[in-house]
Amino acid sequence: MIPGSVLKTGLRMTESGKPRQGRKAAAVTHVFRVFGIACRSVAGNPFGCLPNGKRSTMAYEVLARKWRPQQFSDVVGQEHVTKTLTNAIETDRVAHAYIFVGSRGTGKTTSARILAKALNCMKGPTPTPCDQCDSCREIVAGNSMDVIEIDGASNNSVDQVRDLRDNARYLPARGPYKIYIIDEVHMLSTAAFNALLKTLEEPPPHVKFIFATTDVHKVLPTILSRCQRFDLRRISIQDIVDRLRKGCAEEGISISEDALLAIARGAEGGLRDAESALDQIISFRGKEIEEEDVLAVFGLVSRSVLEGLTMAILQSDVPKIIEIVAAMDRSGKDLQRVIMELLESFRNLLVVLYAGKGISALELPEAQLQFYQTQAPHTEAGRILRIIDALIETDARMRYALSKKTLLETGLIRCSRAAETATLNELLKQVNELKKNVKSDAPLSIAPATPASSAPVADQKKKGDDTDELEILLTNWHTIIDHVGKADALSLRYFLDTAPLRVNAEHMVVGYDPEFKGNLERLEDPRAKLALARAIHRFLNRMLAITFEPLKADDRRPLPSDHGIKEEQKKDLTGLAKWYEHPAVKTVVETFNGEIEDVRE
Repeated sequence: MIPGSVLKTGLRMTESGKPRQGRKAAAVTHVFRVFGIACRSVAGNPFGCLPNGKRSTMAYEVLARKWRPQQFSDVVGQEHVTKTLTNAIETDRVAHAYIFVGSRGTGKTTSARILAKALNCMKGPTPTPCDQCDSCREIVAGNSMDVIEIDGASNNSVDQVRDLRDNARYLPARGPYKIYIIDEVHMLSTAAFNALLKTLEEPPPHVKFIFATTDVHKVLPTILSRCQRFDLRRISIQDIVDRLRKGCAEEGISISEDALLAIARGAEGGLRDAESALDQIISFRGKEIEEEDVLAVFGLVSRSVLEGLTMAILQSDVPKIIEIVAAMDRSGKDLQRVIMELLESFRNLLVVLYAGKGISALELPEAQLQFYQTQAPHTEAGRILRIIDALIETDARMRYALSKKTLLETGLIRCSRAAETATLNELLKQVNELKKNVKSDAPLSIAPATPASSAPVADQKKKGDDTDELEILLTNWHTIIDHVGKADALSLRYFLDTAPLRVNAEHMVVGYDPEFKGNLERLEDPRAKLALARAIHRFLNRMLAITFEPLKADDRRPLPSDHGIKEEQKKDLTGLAKWYEHPAVKTVVETFNGEIEDVRE
């Protein structure tokens, strides 16, 4: 019972008739707090009554607190944590210490409170606390005597940890457990951690410790080894969109899918950040929200603009890139954030290229996923990797740039150039396809680049037939081999025993002396064949695919070696060329595809 005299004399009136709080009124407040009765002071009135007799209304509760999960099943995106804790409670395998690790807004403190409710519920321990008993309501309100929440940043001294250790010996007031929740535990000093070690390893049976931290690397390994660790991952964009959509439906808020997606992108995996952003937009726009409202408040870039910029980079459309950047700059967008959004976009495109059936790991909305699947067949992974490298370099430079717009434009132009440059894998693929087409005598699917001055094949055919061209090659074969020797000196002596056999619009067959069949591998070398094709281009004005076959006895053509060689070639054969025959030198030269520049004996 509360003494009646205290209630009667709790308020004193001033001369103006307004109530004021004196010592007895303070005593009333103290009595209410001792007996656990909620009491809020309004204008000096400990009973929460206004001078006109009306009661004060409750303060507005932000969405992040209003939508805070109260059951394990309500926690978004952390099924690996909630499932483990649920099984531990059901099988009576609850550990004495847990540590929740994760970035902001992923549910660390929320999971700790739900676990505390599950352990101290009057119907428990149970994985589904009732939220109706006194213990559950006190934990939700934050005034439970058995669940002590401690801020590690402001209670980090060794003396405060000693007090905690001494108080842990006393039995809980109501529930079966006394639970200590220490948020931002990494802020404890080393001395405080050491003071907690013994109690943490062998606590009283009625004590449970639950830690939460964003910087787990600052927590001593001796502490981590005494706890069961749960890593809470960043919440996917799709999970955030689903949670915001559900909450908006409950609140009667109309919001478009693109607006939800923009909020989720800006939250960077933190559900609390997304809910706070939604709260701010509701205050700005009301209960009818479109994507433009989100972009205007937070300076984000719309999904359509981001996709357009991605396509412009992949297509090397520099005018379009400059146009988009100028529009974003006029709209006041955060250009630094644009780089991060593009990095995420090209990363998703790279995953789509490589993932195959594992593409569901992206956890993207269907509209976004369809965009990446459409673009993936038209690009190559090596080009995307070069674009990502350019974006990373641009991001590092933009942090200190005076003109972010100029640096962004130049960085994206570099990305567009990287997108149009063929990679080594693409070139090798074309070479392999060329080899297959040549072996099968099929028309080439990849036509080599032809100089602007060269005439079309049809015009060349009018000037002379295949026989005339073959005669031209036979007449100038010695000169052609000279050109090959200048481009690939190692191939010179092998081509001395060859002669042209047949030629058409796209293909040429070169015969070689059957006596030197072992040289065929060297003749088939891509570098040697390219040098020969370029030498032939000087006389026929077109590039030809080249194959080799042995000369027959009745089709023996005059070979350059039959007519002898020039004096400079003789000098070369008696000088450098003889070293090519040395077994050790030959192995080294062919292994590294090199040349002998000088001989010093």
